[in-house]
Amino acid sequence: MAERTLAQQLAAFAVETRRVGAPEQVRASVRQRVLDVVGLCLAAQRLETSRAVVDLVASQGGTPQAYAFGVADRVPAAQAALLNGVLAHSLDFDDTHLPSVLHPSAAVVPAALAVAEMVDAPAEALLDAAGVGLEVACRLGMAGYDRRLGNSVFFEHGQHATSICGAMGAAVAAALLCGLSESQVVDVLGVTASMAAGIIEANRTGGTVKRMHCGWAAHSAVMATEMVRRGITGPPSVLEGRFGFFEAFLRGEADLGEVTDGLGRTWAVPGIFFKPYPANHFTHTSADAGMRFAQQGVRPEDVAAIELRVPSAVVRTIGEPLDVKRAPQTGYQAQFSGPYVVVAGLLNEGRGLGLGLADFTDELAQDPRRRDLMAKVTVVADEECDQIFPHQFPAVVRLTTHDGVEHVERVLANLGGPERPLSDDDLAAKFRENCRDLLEATAITDIQQLARELDGRRSVRDLMQAAATAALAGTPTR
Repeated sequence: MAERTLAQQLAAFAVETRRVGAPEQVRASVRQRVLDVVGLCLAAQRLETSRAVVDLVASQGGTPQAYAFGVADRVPAAQAALLNGVLAHSLDFDDTHLPSVLHPSAAVVPAALAVAEMVDAPAEALLDAAGVGLEVACRLGMAGYDRRLGNSVFFEHGQHATSICGAMGAAVAAALLCGLSESQVVDVLGVTASMAAGIIEANRTGGTVKRMHCGWAAHSAVMATEMVRRGITGPPSVLEGRFGFFEAFLRGEADLGEVTDGLGRTWAVPGIFFKPYPANHFTHTSADAGMRFAQQGVRPEDVAAIELRVPSAVVRTIGEPLDVKRAPQTGYQAQFSGPYVVVAGLLNEGRGLGLGLADFTDELAQDPRRRDLMAKVTVVADEECDQIFPHQFPAVVRLTTHDGVEHVERVLANLGGPERPLSDDDLAAKFRENCRDLLEATAITDIQQLARELDGRRSVRDLMQAAATAALAGTPTR
């Protein structure tokens, strides 16, 4: 018998998990991620880019299959996945898998929710399918992680692993919820690979296109599944083939063992890092350092210089070009600025987990007081941080005051990861903070309760209907 291809092995794992169910630890983790994603979708409706996509989706019409946040009527599942995926990733508040450095839930969960609604799947089917989709995305991301380089090969090539691998994982989730066979799951992977995309130049020099990436990934996943249901097929060697996924995206620099080693026995899903702050994950330890300085009594007016020492691979994202990072024009650009985030931490007033959405506005990005402090920040590579990255996103921050006193904070592990986990209560607080100015308190409580009850045979539609209805009550419809 010929050896099974990687796609065939992933498909077998997926279908077997659908049959026996995912481990309870995985289901519990997915349940948390569903609440997190729904909260992010609701919060992101404030953005102009979100309103643009709401308008686009509402204008398309089509068969009513699933709820898209901000649209009055249900829309086709692929369109719901598109909009909700855009919303989930737009605030840069979504979770991160390390060391692959991708954000799996923002693509996988919206696609899974849309398809689960379309087929009226029970909650346990959603949890298992989304769990498998997240696992597939993380494993494909890890296949592109170069241990010698200490970084993602996707990233080195300017590619957004989140949307590329996220589309593949989301497609497997969609296929499972639609009841596709093992061979059809292989086809779904084969079709989706031709639809996966994303480049990350916007991280460096601006533009809002990155906010679209997870929506496009989720949309591609649903469309690929629908195509396979109607007879379209894909190559079984889509991943490792001579002209396959790994050759196309990684030029053959892939660790194939990461795809299948321990498949079905060890799961990456419970270890995916939640984000406590709505900014690029590389900046989070810098925020912690800034808040620690404030807690020690360092006053902004006393600051003479701040040296932000981070992993070498991080400098180009949060520290280059330095003149741009010191003077972000928008709240969105501020989310990718090391100087801005460490200053925001220093000025933080101790709300909730720390920095929140209110800390990343266009007005604050251009605030003269913050600009003056950002002008004192340098961002440099640090050897100690290089030894840890990308298993964490560490920072060593040196703050010097005008009287020559040096304060040093070494933040070597991220809040929200396995070493500094967020509790259910922490995640509930994040959800409440995201929705505080949008939803009534009773609606927030109801949605949280429905997310916690995602088990047994409760329909996913209950949660989505409640969240979408509450969202419409707080935002203009299209």
